[in-house]
Amino acid sequence: MEEAPDRKRFKVYLRVFWALVLVPLFLLLFLTLGTTSGLFGKLPTFDELENPQSMLASEVYSSDGALLGKYYVQNRSNIQYKDISPYVINGLVATEDARFFDHSGVDLRSLFRVFFKTVLGRRSSSGGGSTITQQLAKMLFPRQTHMSKFQVVIQKIREWIIAARLERQYTKEELITMYLNKFDFINNAVGIQSAARIYFGSKPDSLKMEQAAMLVGMEKNPSLFNPVRKPKNALERRNVVLFQMKTYNYISEHKYDSLKAIPIKLNFKPENPDEGLASYFREYLRDNFLRKWCDEHPKPDGSKYDIYKDGLKIYTTIDSHLQRYAEEAVEQNCKFLQPKFFAELKNRKNAPFDYHITKDEAANLINESVHRSDRYISMKAEGASDPEITKAFNTPVPMTVFTWRNSKHSLDTTMSPLDSIRWSKSFMQCGFSSIDPHTGFIKAWVGGIDHRFFKYDHVKVGKRQVGSTFKPFIYTLAVQNGYSPCYKMPNVPITINYDNQSWTPKNSDTDKDGKMMSLSEALALSVDRIAAALTHQFSPQAVINVVRHMGIEDNIDAVPSLCLGTCEIANLDMVGAYCTYANKGIWVEPTFVVRIEDKNGRVLDQIKPKSNEALSQQDAYVMLRMMEGVVVSGTGIRLRYKYKLMNEIAGKTGTTQNCSDGWFIGITPDLVSGCWAGFEDRAIHFENMEWGQGASEALPVWAYYMQKAYADNTLHISQADFDKPDKPITIELDCDKYKENNGTSGEIFK
Repeated sequence: MEEAPDRKRFKVYLRVFWALVLVPLFLLLFLTLGTTSGLFGKLPTFDELENPQSMLASEVYSSDGALLGKYYVQNRSNIQYKDISPYVINGLVATEDARFFDHSGVDLRSLFRVFFKTVLGRRSSSGGGSTITQQLAKMLFPRQTHMSKFQVVIQKIREWIIAARLERQYTKEELITMYLNKFDFINNAVGIQSAARIYFGSKPDSLKMEQAAMLVGMEKNPSLFNPVRKPKNALERRNVVLFQMKTYNYISEHKYDSLKAIPIKLNFKPENPDEGLASYFREYLRDNFLRKWCDEHPKPDGSKYDIYKDGLKIYTTIDSHLQRYAEEAVEQNCKFLQPKFFAELKNRKNAPFDYHITKDEAANLINESVHRSDRYISMKAEGASDPEITKAFNTPVPMTVFTWRNSKHSLDTTMSPLDSIRWSKSFMQCGFSSIDPHTGFIKAWVGGIDHRFFKYDHVKVGKRQVGSTFKPFIYTLAVQNGYSPCYKMPNVPITINYDNQSWTPKNSDTDKDGKMMSLSEALALSVDRIAAALTHQFSPQAVINVVRHMGIEDNIDAVPSLCLGTCEIANLDMVGAYCTYANKGIWVEPTFVVRIEDKNGRVLDQIKPKSNEALSQQDAYVMLRMMEGVVVSGTGIRLRYKYKLMNEIAGKTGTTQNCSDGWFIGITPDLVSGCWAGFEDRAIHFENMEWGQGASEALPVWAYYMQKAYADNTLHISQADFDKPDKPITIELDCDKYKENNGTSGEIFK
């Protein structure tokens, strides 16, 4: 008997139905098995899942725990689950994966919802089926670009498999932490820690609920919901997150209503390596220390550490408070002096160079700077001809240049690159460092006025003539040979013959010419003739030997004029040498790193500074007392009457020929600090001693810094007297007693 048409039709429909159901299932099963077996490409191994490749920023910390900066390809730092606000966790789960704590990496319920509502029902509002674990899998093992539809399907299956394996390898807390540590919140904020700091100036565990919701909202599409460029979108998305938190009972209806009315309030501070504290120090640390350290300290497998990817933690000696005070002090004095220099430039025909420089000489100096510029090097590399380069440097273009006119220190203007070089050369530069003399730990390092515009470091890289700050080394030699600070010498012309030449130094101040002066008075007033006479008596090489013991290794010519500080020495080396006086004659190598750890906190290296006994305790103390005269009655006396620093301070000013370099190095029991001030070229300088001497250019920086340091009670910077030697002093410091014992003959005290 023939089947009824309706029954036949039903069987056909049934076969079609099962075909539509089973064929995709079998196909999916085949694709899944093929993907699992590696038929469509290699899956991550269990070892790769255990240690997923990621790029971690290396972090630089101050001695007081402040984050000074990072070196990175991705600005990302890992934190633990306990350090993340529960608002972030709850918001993420409520918005991205409500069943996160219930599924095993792939949420089948969500997949069926997507299939029936989104695919078949074409309802885009029904949401996606991708879990947080799947999104993590996608971040850890990214998709290739320009994939075909078949490859996209295979990749999706790969992500399901990886997600399931990740769930077996890690706890839910570890997975959500990995996700938040890895996510790119744009604006150079990779990971929740960077995002909290850059957008809100906060830590991940201190985020407010509305702040956490905004960051979670960005995870749907960071560019679309960028709060900096698209605040309206970000606000709407944030409120969606808050609504989801209400829906899943993380917050109440009342809380939702109050939070959604709050506008987004950013404390947006994008990270720039050229900005922030200790930018010059961080650059020197990166380029001159860490590169070498990575070469000399390989990983256990023999490969080199990468400071941009391996998440090293570098613990430095810099104190964030003192560093800030140093930077503020540099700005304060440079900002004060700059208008006075600009006033001088109005009368110079080849500004900013001095009036002795000819037009051709000025052009040559400018041309040297042109050849060192990034623009010139780039154009040369691209094959530009000299006429093309010359035209480019003379053509006005929009640019940003340095200025003291506003707090940002930047001015948007239109200027030719050649004029911008002249403009930059017109600004006074400064190098300042501060060291704990007992440990050698560098506490502050300011290499210039603004690292964004002036990259050259004037603390360690740059070397300039040191002027009269070299004279204490000469007097140290005299003290080592038994001279008392009270010993008197005639301040008269002296002619020194050497290498078939003759040299007769002149004093910058003639008030005391022709008179007898004690060594202490001569040092305080920086008398050139007496320094030259002592150098001639003991020999330039003997002075150099003293300098070597005090840590200065620069090449110094053994010529008579070295007594005037004609040699070029880095600021940090000079300050390090002066530390010997405050440390009872022990020189300690200036040190800026104490420890380096890997990303897991394992100590890779601990740095201990070298030291040696350069002077006896007595000689170091006698020199301190002599250099106190500089502050009490000499060239540094304004520390007393102007800056009201009344505690025991030893120091020395320095001013080189034509006021090209200004120096002051000051010594206190706990801090030895020094400042160099001048311009990029020695041919650019003040024309008068009023503003061009070390007491005007450099000493105020030291004074401002110490005022701030003393005012900060948390630092406990001592204002006590210098420590005396452990044994009785055999060199007479009381000039009245010295005169009684030696009369007026000027004999050396025995």
